Parts: sequence; structure tokens; C-alpha cells
Amino acid sequence: MTRAAVLRAVDGPVAVEEIELNPTGPGQVRVRLAAAGVCHSDLSLANGTLRQPFPAVLGHEGAGVVTEVGEGVADLSVGDHVVLNWSPPCRACWYCEHGEPYLCVHADDARSVPFARTAENELVYAGLGVGGFAAETVIGAHACIPVPRDLPLEEAALLGCAVLTGVGAVTNAAKVQPGQTVVVVGLGGVGLAAIQGARLAGASAIIAVDPAPAKEELALSLGATHYLAPHAGLGKQIRALTGGLGADHAIECVGRGETIRAAWSATRRGGTATVVGLGSAQDPVQFNALEVAFFARTIIGCMYGSTDPAVDVPILLEHYRAGRLNLAALVSDEVDLHGVGAAFSRMRAGQGARTLIRF
Repeated sequence: MTRAAVLRAVDGPVAVEEIELNPTGPGQVRVRLAAAGVCHSDLSLANGTLRQPFPAVLGHEGAGVVTEVGEGVADLSVGDHVVLNWSPPCRACWYCEHGEPYLCVHADDARSVPFARTAENELVYAGLGVGGFAAETVIGAHACIPVPRDLPLEEAALLGCAVLTGVGAVTNAAKVQPGQTVVVVGLGGVGLAAIQGARLAGASAIIAVDPAPAKEELALSLGATHYLAPHAGLGKQIRALTGGLGADHAIECVGRGETIRAAWSATRRGGTATVVGLGSAQDPVQFNALEVAFFARTIIGCMYGSTDPAVDVPILLEHYRAGRLNLAALVSDEVDLHGVGAAFSRMRAGQGARTLIRF
């Protein structure tokens, strides 16, 4: 048995209870979690914005130590330190074979397969196939990225989603170039990572946009050159900071129709808006028929930072070791499993950056 934060229904309470994990099967490993981040996608699963079978153990951004190895696993051993990958590529589908592993058609196969049972013998599902809000989980070996044992696992956990997604959105999807200007809309863990990604890319101006004044100091310390609150005159302010043009790039990290539209409007003619936030299918984004051609802007979607974690995690680790990437600064709150519900409440209120669960 292992402790887990179990959610039984949409918008229901999160209860810490004992669950029995499935035996470690062929191609799987058992991992003892050291830490897990609470991501906005977890909230979207909890509130029904994204589909999720219940009962469920959410949590998909985590790191830990391998404690058991299933049959046929050759690349991992007991004692290995790993970051968990919620979108593991199969390496064999059309997308994987054409350089887009972040769009793998089999990446979410584990989401629909129960990974545990409750004390009442109910089947339990793992959020995004990971189940990171538990002291231990059973997961596919291909969903584990080995990391050096001297890397603090509490910081490594953030690589599993926030940092890969935020930095990747800037460097892999938007392909920001040195000297370009960047607007980052929404400063949760992903948005704050995107600010660091823009700094790593050599952006000349990095304009952070968020309604919370408390986030300004942190955003500026991570590389933002300006901090603005969203309001009706936001586009005019951004143009004033970018030579009257608008930004070369806008990175949208919220996932709402209004913020996607604001990101689009913040870019110059010919600029690019990269949408990272996962929103609701019932939340439309509107453009008129004239502006699409007239402004010649590009809008692109970005799944998991357009990354291949096996390739990109080592690159991020190089930045971390060189002092160019601050992981610890992304954590605004630390809790145990009983703090998951409060973390969701802070997220709904737009407070804080990343909440980290320590085991």
C-alpha cells in the first residue's frame, strides 16, 4: 500500500488515503516519489476542463527513485534517479518518425488504464498516466528520464512539465532569436520558465504580463525587463516598449480565449503568438476576416514545449549546472499530500508560482 491524494469526482475534495498499486509489469518500473509539482493541467483535470476517469490520482510533474524494475527493462536499474514524463513517445508512430514526438499518438495510452485500487477495491486511474500525487507510482520505463544522482530531486521534478514546456515553447516552438522581443502572458510555473527561456534565447526585451503584483519581483529577477498588468490598453503599452511595433513573439501560458486574443494583439505585423495554455473546448477565440491577412501574424499551438525530453532534459541540465536556469525560484509553496486542495485554491485565485509536494 502507498499514500496518495485521491480525487473521486469533478471538483470534488482531495482525500489522502492508502491505495494498492498494480504489480510492476513488463516494461514498467516502480518509482518512489521525492517531489511532485502541482500544475494547472492538474486543476484542469480536476475541474473537468480536460477529460479524466475517476477515482484518480492526479500529478504528472515529478521525480523520484526507481525501486523495482519489470521484465524486459534494460535501461533502468533500482536506485536510478528519474524525472517522470507524462507524454512518453512510442518512437514508432508517424509523428515520432517525423520529428514530432510531443504529438505521439500513443503518448496518453496509460491514462485509460487503472494503475491501482483503493482499500474498497475501486479501480484508480493515474492523471496523465503518471499518478504523481502518491508516495509511489508504477509507470512505463519509457516514461522515465534518468538524471544524475547529485541533482536535487525536488528541483528535478520541475523539469517534468513546467520547465520543459515553458523553455521549450520559446526555444523549440517559437524559435526566438537573439535580439527579438518577447511577451509572456501568465506567470505560473510555465510562464516563469518561459521568461527564463526568453533570456536564454537572448531576447532584447522580455515583457511579463500577469494580474498579480506579487509576482513582479520574481519575474524581473528571472529575466523579465518589464512587468505589466492585463488591461484594455495593454497592446498600446507593449507597442510603446517595442519601438511602436509590438513584440516579435508572444507566449501565452494561460489557456483562455481572451488571453490568447491578447497575446495575438500584442505582436507586431508578421509576429508570432505561441499558445501553450490548455483551455476549454467551449472557450472560443475570435479574429475578424480583415486582420488575419492585414497583420500577417502567425498563431501556433505548442504541446509540451515541442520537446523531446530525452534530448531536451540534458540541455536544460547544462543550463542549470552553469547557473543559467533557476529551478528553485519557481517554487512559491511547499506542502505534503494534504496540501493539494489548497494548492488548487491558490491556482484558481492566480496566487503563487509552483506548489511543490515533498514526500
